[in-house]
Amino acid sequence: MNPTIKDIAEKCGVSYATVSRALSGHPYVKDETRERIIKIARQMGYRPNAVALGLVMRKTTTIGFMVPDITNPVFPEVARGLEDAALAAGYTVFLCNSNWDKDRELRIIDILLQQRVSGLVVFLCSEKSVDLIRRAKMDTKTVCISNMSHKSAMTLLYIDNELGARQAVEHLIERGHRAIACIGGLEDTAANRERLKGYHQALQNHGIAACSDFVRFGDYRLESGHAIMTELLRLPARPTAVFAANDLLALGAISAIKEHGLRVPEDVAVVGFDDIQLASLPEIQLSSISWPKYELGKIAFELVARCLEGEGPPEDRVLLQPTLVVRSTS
Repeated sequence: MNPTIKDIAEKCGVSYATVSRALSGHPYVKDETRERIIKIARQMGYRPNAVALGLVMRKTTTIGFMVPDITNPVFPEVARGLEDAALAAGYTVFLCNSNWDKDRELRIIDILLQQRVSGLVVFLCSEKSVDLIRRAKMDTKTVCISNMSHKSAMTLLYIDNELGARQAVEHLIERGHRAIACIGGLEDTAANRERLKGYHQALQNHGIAACSDFVRFGDYRLESGHAIMTELLRLPARPTAVFAANDLLALGAISAIKEHGLRVPEDVAVVGFDDIQLASLPEIQLSSISWPKYELGKIAFELVARCLEGEGPPEDRVLLQPTLVVRSTS
């Protein structure tokens, strides 16, 4: 059993307060006494209680990381980059999943703030959550990734979603397609709005009229992509190409296309967004918009660390550029 400060005090023959001060680096302890207490604490196998220490010091060495869907392969890659950078700096990461639920997201943020995490890195599905973070009495350094309005008064790390969508649709146009559908994600997220804007901009740049029947919204999951693609294939004039707001939607669309006896890309071409690891498998070979997910996680921690060290304003904006990866689905 881990010895307590009281056990160490009895062993050293000093007060509980003296041991507490010595172990927390308080200046009002003689060097000789401090060294003896630390030596005995190590011999006894003492490990400080991080939660209790956080309450006393009003800070911890924990970073709260919240994602909207832990089953989406994008987020574990980002988490790995964040955790590698955090561990190297002596921090730990507390991973939470909001499951695209706005109420659950608010509860998670409230719990993380109560735990006195030093910083937050969040993929928000609701901009209302920003108000909770702003109202927090403690000074919690926060980095929002991607799904946040660029007008938000906090550090923002995001991908150029509009550019990526434009690249995807222009690629399909260059391949001769004019009837191009867009399978979007959650309609009220900033990232989805930006990708939809890029889709429309590409069509407009090439003089192609947008068809309202070709624009549908889902929830970023594979099942949603399958259901929406099934609806699109039932239209009197079906699309010949599809841009999906993420790779899971794209994979669901491909499944529906093949179930209808059609070929990809001969009958319907498909381009996704995110370039998850599954996209490059020989059996899939999904064309997609790629962005540096592991590197984004590392950068997110570096931004939090910089804020904790008092460097840089909270209004920082860091933009990462996407690139089109062409494979056999287009």
